[in-house]
Amino acid sequence: MKLRRYALVFVLLLALTAPGLGQGCSMCSSSVGATGEKGRKTFTRAVAVLLFPTLGMMAAIVGVAFRYRNRYSDEQQDS
Repeated sequence: MKLRRYALVFVLLLALTAPGLGQGCSMCSSSVGATGEKGRKTFTRAVAVLLFPTLGMMAAIVGVAFRYRNRYSDEQQDS
């Protein structure tokens, strides 16, 4: 039951982000298309530089959430 709920939330969030991803991709591809080979390589590197710190922070937040997910319910049962 929980898995089905998580899957539904994931699909809903994915559907809501699709229009934004499409718009950004067309704008970036048109601007990169006007540059040369060096500009394309720079753009690819810039995307990686912006992506990895964001993924690292999100992974840390999710890791902390999973680590402490039962702490509140355990405190309520002890009282």
